[in-house]
This record gives sequence, C-alpha cells and structure tokens, in this order.
Amino acid sequence: MAAAAAAAVGGPQPPQPELPAPGLALDKAATAAHLKAALSRPDNRAGAEELQALLERVLSAERPLAAAADGEEAAAAGGGGGPGAAEEEALEWCKCLLAGGGGYDEFCAAVRAYDPAALCGLVWTANFVAYRCRTCGISPCMSLCAECFHQGDHTGHDFNMFRSQAGGACDCGDSNVMRESGFCKRHQIKSSSNIPCVPKDLLMMSEFVLPRFIFCLIQYLREGYNEPAADVPSEKDLNKVLQLLEPQISFLEDLTKMGGAMRSVLTQVLTNQQNYKDLTSGLGENACAKKSHEKYLIALKSSGLTYPEDKLVYGLQEPSAGTSTLAVQGFAGATGTLGQLDSSDEEDQDGSQGLGKRKRVKLSSSTKDQSIMDVLKHKSFLEELLFWTIKYEFPQKMVTFLLNMLPDQEYKVAFTKTFVQHYAFIMKTLKKSHESDTMSNRIVHISVQLFSNEELARQVTEECQLLDIMVTVLLYMMESCLIKSELQDEENSLHVVVNCGEALLKNNTYWPLVSDFINILSHQSVAKRFLEDHGLLVTWMNFVSFFQGMNLNKRELNEHVEFESQTYYAAFAAELEACAQPMWGLLSHCKVRETQEYTRNVVRYCLEALQDWFDAINFVDEPAPNQVTFHLPLHRYYAMFLSKAVKCQELDLDSVLPDQEMLMKLMIHPLQIQASLAEIHSNMWVRNGLQIKGQAMTYVQSHFCNSMIDPDIYLLQVCASRLDPDYFISSVFERFKVVDLLTMASQHQNTVLDAEHERSMLEGALTFLVILLSLRLHLGMSDDEILRAEMVAQLCMNDRTHSSLLDLIPENPNPKSGIIPGSYSFESVLSAVADFKAPVFEPGGSMQQGMYTPKAEVWDQEFDPVMVILRTVYRRDVQSAMDRYTAFLKQSGKFPGNPWPPYKKRTPLHPSYKGLMRLLHCKTLHIVLFTLLYKILMDHQNLSEHVLCMVLYLIELGLENSAEEESDEEASVCGPERCHDSWFPGSNLVSNMRHFINYVRVRVPETAPEVKRDSPASTSSDSLSSLHNSGTAQVFSLVAERRKKFQEIINRSSSEANQVVRPKTSNKWSAPGSAPQLTTAILEIKESILSLLIKLHHKLSGKQNSYYPPWLDDIEILIQPEIPKYNHGDGITAVERILLKAALQSRMNKRIIEEICRKVTPPVPPKKITAAEKKTLDKEERRQKARERQQKLLAEFASRQKSFMETAMDVDSPENDIPMEIATAEPQVSEAVYDCVICGQSGPSSEDRPTGLVVLLQASSVLGQCRDNIEPKKLPITEEEQIYPWDTCAAVHDVRLSLLQRYFKDSSCLLAVSIGWEGGVYVQTCGHTLHIDCHKSYMESLRNDQVLQGFSVDKGEFTCPLCRQFANSVLPCYPGSNVESNLWQRPSNKSIQDLIKEVEELQGRPGAFPSETNLSKEMESVMKDIKNTTQKKYRDYSKTPGSPDNDFLFMYSVARTNLELELIHRGGNLCSGGASTAGKRSCLNQLFHVLALHMRLYSIDSEYNPWRKLTQLVEEMNSQQGNEEQQPEVPILYHDVTSLLLIQILMMPQPLRKDHFTCIVKVLFTLLYTQALVALSVKCNEEDRLAWKHTGALKKNACDAEKSYEVLLSFVISELSKGKLYHEEGAQECAMVSPIAWSPESMEKYLQDFCLPFLRITSLLQHHLFGEDLPSCQEEEEFSVLSSCLGLLPTFYQTEHPFISASCLDWPVPAFDIISQWCFEINSFTERHAEQGKALLIQESRWKLPHLLQLPENYNTIFQYYHRKTCSVCTKVPKDPAVCLVCGTFVCLKGLCCKQQSYCECVLHSQNCGAGTGIFLLINASVIIIIRGHRFCLWGSVYLDAHGEEDRDLRRGKPLYICKERYKVLEQQWISHTFDHINKRWGPHYNGL
Repeated sequence: MAAAAAAAVGGPQPPQPELPAPGLALDKAATAAHLKAALSRPDNRAGAEELQALLERVLSAERPLAAAADGEEAAAAGGGGGPGAAEEEALEWCKCLLAGGGGYDEFCAAVRAYDPAALCGLVWTANFVAYRCRTCGISPCMSLCAECFHQGDHTGHDFNMFRSQAGGACDCGDSNVMRESGFCKRHQIKSSSNIPCVPKDLLMMSEFVLPRFIFCLIQYLREGYNEPAADVPSEKDLNKVLQLLEPQISFLEDLTKMGGAMRSVLTQVLTNQQNYKDLTSGLGENACAKKSHEKYLIALKSSGLTYPEDKLVYGLQEPSAGTSTLAVQGFAGATGTLGQLDSSDEEDQDGSQGLGKRKRVKLSSSTKDQSIMDVLKHKSFLEELLFWTIKYEFPQKMVTFLLNMLPDQEYKVAFTKTFVQHYAFIMKTLKKSHESDTMSNRIVHISVQLFSNEELARQVTEECQLLDIMVTVLLYMMESCLIKSELQDEENSLHVVVNCGEALLKNNTYWPLVSDFINILSHQSVAKRFLEDHGLLVTWMNFVSFFQGMNLNKRELNEHVEFESQTYYAAFAAELEACAQPMWGLLSHCKVRETQEYTRNVVRYCLEALQDWFDAINFVDEPAPNQVTFHLPLHRYYAMFLSKAVKCQELDLDSVLPDQEMLMKLMIHPLQIQASLAEIHSNMWVRNGLQIKGQAMTYVQSHFCNSMIDPDIYLLQVCASRLDPDYFISSVFERFKVVDLLTMASQHQNTVLDAEHERSMLEGALTFLVILLSLRLHLGMSDDEILRAEMVAQLCMNDRTHSSLLDLIPENPNPKSGIIPGSYSFESVLSAVADFKAPVFEPGGSMQQGMYTPKAEVWDQEFDPVMVILRTVYRRDVQSAMDRYTAFLKQSGKFPGNPWPPYKKRTPLHPSYKGLMRLLHCKTLHIVLFTLLYKILMDHQNLSEHVLCMVLYLIELGLENSAEEESDEEASVCGPERCHDSWFPGSNLVSNMRHFINYVRVRVPETAPEVKRDSPASTSSDSLSSLHNSGTAQVFSLVAERRKKFQEIINRSSSEANQVVRPKTSNKWSAPGSAPQLTTAILEIKESILSLLIKLHHKLSGKQNSYYPPWLDDIEILIQPEIPKYNHGDGITAVERILLKAALQSRMNKRIIEEICRKVTPPVPPKKITAAEKKTLDKEERRQKARERQQKLLAEFASRQKSFMETAMDVDSPENDIPMEIATAEPQVSEAVYDCVICGQSGPSSEDRPTGLVVLLQASSVLGQCRDNIEPKKLPITEEEQIYPWDTCAAVHDVRLSLLQRYFKDSSCLLAVSIGWEGGVYVQTCGHTLHIDCHKSYMESLRNDQVLQGFSVDKGEFTCPLCRQFANSVLPCYPGSNVESNLWQRPSNKSIQDLIKEVEELQGRPGAFPSETNLSKEMESVMKDIKNTTQKKYRDYSKTPGSPDNDFLFMYSVARTNLELELIHRGGNLCSGGASTAGKRSCLNQLFHVLALHMRLYSIDSEYNPWRKLTQLVEEMNSQQGNEEQQPEVPILYHDVTSLLLIQILMMPQPLRKDHFTCIVKVLFTLLYTQALVALSVKCNEEDRLAWKHTGALKKNACDAEKSYEVLLSFVISELSKGKLYHEEGAQECAMVSPIAWSPESMEKYLQDFCLPFLRITSLLQHHLFGEDLPSCQEEEEFSVLSSCLGLLPTFYQTEHPFISASCLDWPVPAFDIISQWCFEINSFTERHAEQGKALLIQESRWKLPHLLQLPENYNTIFQYYHRKTCSVCTKVPKDPAVCLVCGTFVCLKGLCCKQQSYCECVLHSQNCGAGTGIFLLINASVIIIIRGHRFCLWGSVYLDAHGEEDRDLRRGKPLYICKERYKVLEQQWISHTFDHINKRWGPHYNGL
C-alpha cells in the first residue's frame, strides 16, 4: 500500500495491453468492472493474472515502510504526498476492486442483506457499559451489550450493569453461553432457510483481493518490527508502525461488520494454508520482501520456551535443519532450572530456520509436551497475524478485528487452536511487557470469549493438549521467580518458594493465565480430563508447592523492623487466585459418588507433595520457634478434598487418611498459625509493624476465610479426631506457650512468655479449643445451615446492608462468577433471619441506607458467639455483637444484667468425625480444667472472666457430648493405666467431675507462699519414676506427657529418639540460672470439679450457700431439661446449667451435688489466704461502688449534654425550634442584653464595644428559580426535551429591567425594581452573639491553628464557637432594644395627611454618618462583606458603572432577598402564622439597621422622591414633556411597589415609628391597587372593557365610590383609553386575552392575588421591626387577615358580607385626580411604544415555590441518555459527565475541554446558575455533588436500589430507583441554604471540578 499507484506506472513494467493506466478515480471503477467481468468468465486465468499484476503494483511493498518508521525524511521519496497519500490510494483501489466497479457503499449494503448471523458478537473495549444476567447465563462470564439487553426480556431476573474492565463481546444469540430465553428480538434464532444464498459474483472479487491485502499487512508488520536491544524498550517504534497501519486494520474491521457472508470469505482467506504458502514462499528476488522475511524469522526464534543456559547444548551440535535439538533443549527446561529468564535470550539462539519439526516428543523426565517447548511454525495468515498481534503487545484494533470474526463458527475453532498454539509465547511476551496491565486485559478480552464455551474448550483440550500447555506455562512462569525457603531449617532446606517481592507477583502479572485456567476448569468435561490425568496432577501439585510456606514472617524480638514489607498482599492474592480458585473449580465437579476416584487421585498426590515438602524442609517434630507462614495451600487442598469426599461422595474417611506420624506432622503448621494469631492479637509481634496484623486480618477476612482458616481448622479437627487426645491437648497448650501457667501454685515461672501476654495467650488457647470442638462447618452442616450461620454471625455484629452482607458472607468462590451459588437461598435465608429497616432520615442530614437487622428469635436461639469470634476481622466486632445481645436481652426483659455469651446447641457430628469428642474426655483436659477452676476460685493473677467462660463452655460441651450411657458405678478404666491416673480414675468427664483430689505436688519458686519453710525441700520430681511413687500427690507435666506419646507413636531407634527429645527451649524444667530456684511443695486441695463449681457459684453471686439444687423443689426439671430460663444469663446461670446437666447425666453426680450443698461450708482456701481473701473481697466491693458512682456520673453528664444539645445545637435542621439566644425582651425592658459565647459575659451592645450576631452570608439564586407553573420541570432524558429558562423569575425580572432601561432614565429605573433574584445575598444566623473584639482574637487563633482546614480563615470563614455552625461574618447589633419600646408602638390619632408630611420631612433630612465609633466601623465592614459575597455582575446593573444608584439598589434588594426567602421557607404564604423558626433566628432587624444606616447616606433628590408622586397632585401636567431629549422618569405605575416600600422605610431614620410605617403601607397600597386594576383592564377584551366602563360610570357618584373597584376600574379604563394603550389590538392581542369570562368573583380574586405578595412581605417586615406575631389563618382568608393586621382595614369593618379588597383603600388625595395623573404618564409613553407599554403593565406576581428538576423513577433512563451524550465543546463523550439539577445543563466534571481561565465547567456553572452554589448529579456515579463557593462535598445519592442502599460509582450495577424522601431533603437544604451546616465533609475544589 505504501507505494503510490503513480510510482508504479512509471516503473519499467511488462506491457499489459488491456490495462488502462490506473491514474484517475473513474478509471478505478472502470478497471474494477472490467476485471470483475473477466473473472466471471468460465476461463478466468487471464483475468486472475491481470488482477494479480494490478494488486502487485498497487499493494507492492517496494517503498520500505521501515523508512517511514525510522525517520520522516524518507516520506518524500515515495512521491504522491508521503506515506499517507499512498496508503489512501491503495485502500481506495481495494474498495473499488471489492465492489467490482459499483459504489463501495452499495456493495456494503448488498453484502449486509445476506447476513445469516444469529449472533450479536459486538466487541467492546475497556470502560464500555454492558450487562450481565445471571438468570440467563450458562457461563458466569456471559455479557450483553446494552442494546441486546434492553431488547430482551429480563424482568425479575438477577442482572446487573457493569463497566467492562478488559473489554468483552456480546453473547446474545450464542446458546453455548446463555439460555435462549434471554436472547433479544434481533437474535432469536433465525432459521437459515429464509436467508437467501449469496450470489457467487457478489463476493468473487473479495476472494481474490483480500489474500493480497492481508499479506501486504503482514509484510508491513514484519517490516516494522525490530528486535528490541537488550535493555532499551522499543514501544515508541511499535506504536509508530501501528499508527501507520491504523487505516488498513480499520478497513478489515469494517469488513467484519458487513455480516456473516463477508466473514466467511475472510475466514477462508485467513485459514487457507495454500494461499499462505504461495504468497510467503514465492518471494522471488524481491529484496525488500526478503528482508522482511528475515526479520520474521528472527522474531520467531525467541518464541520457544527455552532458557539461556541451553546455549551450551546448542553449541554442541551442528545446527543442521531437522535434528531435533529441541528435544535436548526441552529437557533442560523441564527439569526446572532456576535460571532467571533474562531479556537477552532472544539473541542467544543461532538462526537456523529448520529448528525442530513439530514432533510430539514426550520427555521422559516429565509430562511436558514437546510442542510447548518448540519454536512456532505458521501455516496460515491467521497464525501469523496472531503472532504479530502478540509481538506488538495486543494492539486494541487488532484485538477487535480478531474478535469481530468470532461469530463465524469455522473461524472460531481455527482461531482458538491458533491461540492455544501461541500460549507459551503469550506468556513470554507478557512477562517482558512494560505495560503488563493493559496487555493482561487484552489477553483476557480474547481468551474469555474462547474458553467460556464448553464445547470449544473440550475440543481444544482433546486436540491441542490445552491443559498440558496451561499447566506447563504456569509452571514456567513461576519458575522464574523462585527463592530458597527459610522455613524450619534455614541452612539445609531444599524447598523453593515464589518470592512475593517480584514484579510477577506484586503486579499480578500471572493473572490472565490463571484466569484462563480457572475458566476452563469450570467445564465439567475439561475438569474430568484434568482429574484423571495423573501426570497433570503431579505437575499441578508441584506448582502449588511453590506457594507452600511463602512470605515467611520471623518475629522481631529486639527492635522494630525498619521497613515494613507489603508483600503480604501479593502472597494472599497469589494463594487465592493461583491455588484456591482452581481448587474450588475442581471441587465443584466432585459432587457425586461416581467421582470418588478423582478425589482419591488428588488426595494421593497431595499427600505425596506434602511428604516431599516435609522432607525438603527437614521437618522432624517441633516447628522452628518465632516464625509463621500463613500459606499452606497443600494442606488446604488436602483438607478441602477430604471434606468433599466425606460430605458428597460418601467416601470412608480412614481410607484417605495417612498414618499417625503423618497426621502429627500435618497438624503442626496449621496449629502454629492459630497460636500465632493469638500472639499477634496479644501484641507479641508488635515489632514486626502493622503488616503482621494485616496478615492476621486477611487470613480470616470474608474473601479468604473459606480458602484459609476454614480448611486449616477442619484439618486440625480431622487430626484431633484421629490422634491421641492427650497428645493433642498438650500440643495445643504447648504451642500457645501457656504450659507453665497451668499449675495449682499461686506463683510460677514462664520461660517462653512474658507475664503480660500470659492471660491473652491462655484465652487464645481456650478459645481455639472451643472453636475446634464446636465448629461444624465441614463436619456435617448442610449448605443452607452454613449460609444461615454465616449470615446470623454477620448480622449479630452489626446491622448490614444487603450488598455488604453479600460481600461478607464467604461465597463458595466459584471463580469470577461473583454469585453466591443459589442466591435464591440467600434471599430466603435472609428473610428468615432478618428484618429490613427502611432507610430513614435523621434530622442531622446523615442519611441511612436500608439495613437488615436480626429478628428477635435469632438473638434468642441462634446467636452463636463461637461463629462470631471465628469471623471477626476486628476484635471490636465481638464486643459489638455482645453489646447488641445484651441490649436485646434488656429490651425483651429476658435478662437485666451483663450476660455471658450463650451456649448454643450444635448440629450433630457426621459419624466420620465422632473421634473429635474424645478431646473432651481425656484426662489431660480435665486436669487443665480442674486447675483453672481452682486458680480462679483462689483468685490467682492472670485469670479473667473470659477464661472462666471458656472453661465452663468446655465442661458443658463435654457434658453434652458424653458417652451415651454411664453406669452409676465407677466407669471401668479401659486401657493401660496412664502416668497420671492418680489424678482421675477414668477418662469420662461425667464421672471425673465428682472425683475428689486431695493433695497435689507443685513446683514453685522458693519465694512462693506455699513453700513450708520448715519442711526439707522434697525430692525433685521431674523424673517420670518419682511420679509413680508419690501416691499422695499428683504432679503433672504436659510436656513430658506429649514427648512420651510422640515416642510411643514413632518408636524409632534409640539414637533418633534421643534427638527427638532434645530440649528445644520447650523443656520447661530446666529453668535458667538467673531465676529463683524452684522447689516442690505439696498443696492440700480436697476438691472435685463439682465442689469447685458450687463454690464458684457462691463466689460469683457473692453470697454464701447460694446454690440450692433446683430438682429438690421441682422434680420435673430432671424430666424436661430444656428450660428457657437457663438460655440466657451470666456466669451464675452457666454454673447452674452445668450442674443440672451433670445431675441429669448420672445419679451419683446428683447425690454428690446434694451432699456438697448440705455441708454448706465456706470455700476452704489453702491455709495461707485469709487476709488476702478479705482484701480481694473488699476490693471487689469497693470496685462495685466505684462503678456505680461512675455510672451515675455518666448518666448525669449524658442528660446534661442532651439538654445542651437541645438548646444549642441547631446544626441538625433548619426546622428545630430553638430558643433564640438573643433575649426577646419584654416591651418594658429598655435595652437588649446579649451573651458573648467566647468570653461568656452578658451585657448590652454599645457604641465602643459592640456585640454582633454570628452570620453566614451567601449569594443565592434560589429566588430566581421560581416559575409560574406548579409542575416542576423534568430533567431532559431525550434530545427533544430541553429546558429553556425563559419562564424563571430571574429571567422575567431581567427582561423587565432591561426594557425599562431602554426607554427611561437610568437612575429612575434603578429605583423602580429590585435585583437579587440571582446572586442576591442571604444572611442567616445560628442566633449566637459575641463581642466583636472577642471575634477578632478568635479569628487570629484560628489563623495560627493550621489543623482546622475545612474552611478558609483568610476568607473570614469560621465556625460558631458554641454550636460549630459554619459562618463568615459578624453582624453588629444596634444599641437599644431589640423590639422597639412601647412609645413607638402606641397608635397616634393624627390624620393620614399629617403623617404623610412627617414622613416626607423625615426622609428629607440627610443622614450624616455617625462619628467614627467601633460600631460604625463594624457596620461599614459588614456592608463590605455583604457586597463581596456576590459577584460584580449581580451588583452592577447601572449603565454608568460605579454609580451610587447601583449601591442604593443593591442595598434595598438585600433586604428584599432576605424577606422573600423567608417567605419561601414558610411555604410561600403566611397562613401558618406565628413566629416561625426562621423568625426565631432571624437577623433581619440587625440587618435593617445596617442597611438603613448606609442608605441614608444617599439622599434622593426631593424632586424625584417617588413619595411626592404618590401623595401630591402635580399642577402642570405638560411640563414633563418639555425636555424631549432627556429620557423621562419611570411612570409610577411601572414601579415595583415592594421595592418602593423598602426604599421608603430604609430612608427613614431608625428606629421607625409604627404609625409612620402604617402610613407608608396605606399610601403604597393605593398604588398597588391601581396597578392591579390597570393590569386587569389590559388583560380583558374590548367588549368587557366597554361593559365595565359603563357599569362603573353609573355608580361614580355614590358615597363610597373611592372604595368600589367597579367605579375605579371604569375610571382607569376611560383614562387609559385616551392614550394608545388599548389600540393596536391586532392578532397578538387575542393571544394575551384569557378566554374566561370575568365574573365579579373572579375579578375580586384576581385583584387579591395581585396584591397578596406585597401584603405578605409587608407583614413579615412589620413582624421583624415591631415584633408583632403573625396570625394564622385559612388560605382563603389570608388577604383579609393580613390587611387587618397591617392596619389597612378599618377596625369597625364588618365581615358578614363577602370581603372586598377595595375596602382597604385609604386615599391620601382624591382618588380620581391622582389616578388620572398616574394614567397620564402611561399615556404619554404609549404614544410612542404601545407594545412595550402594555408588556410592562402586566406583571406576573404569583410565583410558585422554587423546585429542583423532577427526576425519572428509574436511574437507568438518566444513565442511558447522558453517559453517551457528547460535550458541546469538544464533541467527545466526557469522562465524568454531570448534570445540573437546578437547570438541567449538561457539564463535564473536571473536563479540560471546557476549562475557561483555569475554572473547570462545574465550578463555572455553579457561579452562573446558582451564584456559587451548584447541585450536580454525577452520571457515572449516581452521586450528587454540591459546590458551595470554593468548597465542595459529596452529598450522597437520591437513587437507591431495591434494598434501600446507594450504589456509588455504579459498582454493583443493580437497578436504582428514586428515593423521593432523599430528594425532598436535598431540595429542602437547597431552598433553606443549609448545605454548609448539615453536610460535614467539605474540601476545597481549587476550581478543578
């Protein structure tokens, strides 16, 4: 392709007469048509040759691509405009030729018509959103593209959406992978009959052209490849070549998309061996082709699995073609040399081409297949294409092309075989790759498509030895990173393990290969082959043993490790993925009796591997001290197959168990891990750093536990059931290092354990025994019982969400499925054991998710502490479970105190494991229990309640599992007498319990109190013989016991035996010299276990003789022993329960218990303790009292705290009623008193030491979002739906202002409206006050304190020192009272005219700024803060920038904004009345003072003061039109009345008098009413107007004409008719007319609605200024109530007849005169601009409450539309799309494409849309993010799944539904501006969102 056609023409070519010079496009078509005709003839040889010649020219690779790759200077040489143009040309030719002269597009369409494919096969790359339906999937890897998923029917199925990690392909239509019921409409099996046959000539050209084209592509790939030098990676070159080939590969990809017909042609071309041979061997003398062929051979050379050492072998023989040197070579590789594969091994072989014909030579030393070792040989295009794909590290385009072909069945088989053939090569390339992550993903992208298909996997296994190849390749891969194992015997160990620090393990590079292996083992037919093939099993066990004992930990005893290695992650991941998951895969096929043979095979080779391992590490009998490895995969394979064998295959356990000696060895390492866990939790490994704790946690964590701790415990249970119980028990105590503690003496020495660790290690040992004896996971529980137990354990620790439960319950890790097998049983068990708690909202805004909590009966009967202990990763979870259990018992009244963990009945043991219970009936354990009970009774140190609890638990277990019948006579002791039979007569616990022990001989330090000073030191008795002689006293040495057992079992030659018993730090009797001498003492005991228990009961209850056998009163008890009262309780209950069980088991026990109780003696301590005992009792009592005192204090503190929270903390919600800190003083109090929350002093605010309110100023555009319709707008979810902001309040006000500014004088316009609908400043307070000087020092201290960075101190932000609410300014309190005193409130009897004059005078006085006081400075600074809160564009509306009118407008608008927002917080009306919560903590009063102070600095010219126009008649009406050139003032009827109100009030000196206020309101109401009439007249049509004009005129002379709306309306109409307002009533007039007929009622309603907003704001203002309460009322009477409250209604007004709004009017001057004056202004304006005049008159005054956009029910609708939507700036799909929930704008989060001046799009939008507050829904995460100024926080999600939980980042991909309550909370926080207070986690966004 690289050669331009033009160049070809010039070359000296053999003349070809028929061929027109192919220069021009039209010639191409003609040539193609001509050739097609030639080829269609029966004898088409001539045509074929001609075509070949043409292709030879067009596609010739004469112009070396290498030049293009090496340096661009060669680009010119090719002519035709560099390489690009030439390639283009060649592609054009190919397209023309394929189409055979027709148009290429028509050709494509024609081919598509013949597409028979019933498969979808859509291939996608990483990050694509796809679906997986577990109900329809046969293979766990099944996936569907969105389109197929939505077109199929999956209602009620278990499906989820996921983001593809590695890429994948759609399986729709493939019945091997999914059930047909799930196919979509397009791919429901088409029968091939209705697809017409493909006409021969359609694809004829393709069959000729494509082979050349593909060969050409391969030539390029060969050309472009250069072997990388040993050390320099050559990714750059590879990428260059790939970029050049982009168009060609894309062309092939497009061909595959033409459907089945074209795919089958491509398959023919790719797999035809003849074609390949002809083209590649017929290179002739073409130099360039030769060169590329040589490169190919060099590249091939490194494809075998050879090692560098093999060079030696290589050199010995002449490399004559054909000798199978590789047989020898393979030999060297197979013996597992530990050579490091270094990167130069490519150059190490010499270049003979004939290397190794692919002979299948089996190597004698191992089962490895010769072909795996061999250099590759290629026989078809497909094979070589794949080879280059691998060499170039799987370029995405190539992968996609190869996968797009898969729907073609023939291709699929060929490709799979090729893939397997290249498997070893893939591994080599992967290991060397620098981009192994990307490459791994691409490999799996391919392999998962091939190996998920069982039929295909089976075929390849049979024909291509897939299993051999995989295992061998895995083995080779791991062999490159082995090191010597240091476990046990460091010097002589022969064992090798993988090194977890290697990149191969750290980066999980092995993952793709293991994943494929797991995938094929999931197919029954393949797994069977594996389990039957002994050679494979041996190799596999070899592989597993590489992991046995990896990542060894050695305990640091002296100083802390310098560097904490984190290799343990790699180790756990490797064992789980490479060992455990294949194991679970194999286990899933050993479910039935017929598969017994497989289990026997695995067990056999597993034991062999274990034996080899023990030999390799030189293991005899004692594990090396202070080291532990958590990785014993061989043990675990063995354990899990044993378990399966017994559970499912009915195998006899003993037939697969080894001899006793092997069992002893097997138990050592798992036991070592259990002991180490206890050591780690006792902080004995603390010097190894945190990572060792991490390992202990990972070992039991839910994803690992059933592949780690469960098999280990099971294996120990198996060993315990088969070994001698005394031996096992003593081993346990020795491993846990607590042997020395088990003595009757009060003091002892422990040579291996520090005193502070003894207690927790003893607890560890006992807990381990309890778990070992009571766990039944593999000993007989059914799967459902296991699931239930697991679920109960998790729920008892904490309430859980559905997803965390799924995650915490160990699944049977059927690899990659992510399913719990039988998830239906999961749901049914869940509903059986738990109740669902729906997500609730706490007022603090912390949002709960839907949780499951255990049912009461579960706590009552199923709570199992043992399971909880086994499954807790953190120790605190055990405590949490106990606390919850305690709470349940208190609540249900079952037990008031602190309960002990309940004893739970176990499922019966499987008969094979009956031997396990012998542990409970062995003397060793009984001696330990006796000793511990005695020590506890005697209060020896180091014993805890936990120890007692476990001791009693073990006794109870023993009683529950005793030998069925025990004769009442002494049970005869069977077997030879043991050395300590003098302790107990037999081994049955029931009879041993009553056996009295009189004297015990103990070894104690000489200092111990037991030593009788007078007696001579008695003979040392550690020799075993002395034991027999001392008939009186028993001595007990666990260690000696264990040794003896070991010897009995092993019976080796004496020399070896000596070696076995050599004291390895464990011979406890040789105490180091430094320690005090040990001597022997004899203690008098005279107790039995029963008597100890009874005394213990006395001790626990603190009363003498507290135990009274219950059966003496109620003989029934012995008949039905299940008594609920014993189920829950503390130690006392436990003792009673045990005694009852003991009495039940034997009459003797019953008798003895009664006897002991009759004696009723106080417990006899040994002679020594009396004072000490008393002391401890006193101590206990004192402790008890102290505890009670503490409880009391705590309770008191809690109630105090609670009351503080109730009064002070209002952070929780804007709705809490909280008494305002500012004293709402009684009217007679003259000055308000404030408390400063910093210095705590109270006092008034003064000029020189002002007090201020803590306030938060924020810009807000909430008001601007009000719309005039009730329905909230919907979020657009299709292209058609768009939201336009024309109808928002902000837009309407903007239009109005700009219209006024067009025609009227600027300064006058700025007084006629309010701004602040967008970017208005809202002021809110928490109600706390502080001195302003205190605040300054507080800010200083914050500035120096760098820790608190949730807010920016430099911007003046802080949190209220008392309630921690966020704030950023302090609003000074004006000295004087808070509520104006009586004087101002008294109504005066002046006439309205007098008041009007007073108001005018007061306004006329200029307000001088008060002298420079601290107060005035603060007022100035807070004003500055208010201005800086919002952006400049929201403050400057004047045409002349910086004009004072701007400030004036801004200031009264701040007051307006705050009043309007308060109205919205009250729900948009004042019907609820009362001082609402917003009023309680309102700072409007203080704000008004600050604003008034500043407004009075700008005096309005008395000429222009609107007050004049409202209250006086102007004499000469014409004077105004004299100066035409100047813009007129705004007519008074165009003024916004509420703005006028604020201007009038703020211009008055403060404090304001009530009657002045009322006067202003009355005057303004007349104007408002007139506006309403005018608007009404404009709204109705001509006839209505005439009628009204007429009716009104009749009544004009009535006495109350000025208070009748009909009269006023008719007058307004007649006045305005003089101008042109009503004239131009063309078509658009009809549009504005409302079709309804106006009745008097509807007119009255219109007028009232028009006036209501003004009345509401005015009433609020009056409430704040004068402290009057707002009355509550029904909605329909709101108008009358408010107007009477404002004093507009005369007091004598009767309410009988219907209320008429006009009756509120009180005209200061004759109504008709002033109205006509106002109308005159309008008329003079409408002379010129009738249209605009009309528009300005109709004001929309009825705004509805602001709402966020309405969201669809199902999240999927949002997701599907937005996640593919392109960014309007760069037209790419953004990585993180988001949508604004206020206005629906689509934005890119963090998108660089939309960045402007370092501001990213979301931040910019938050400033433009919400003046700094933005609420965005992140499409890909379903989460809402809030931007507030320079900070942001994640708010949470308003979409929850069916279980009421969020799915952040859509990880689970379950369907999500809107949670209306949450959305309401969000909207509420937006409207009430409380984001800052309620959300806690804020961070700075640095404009990067």
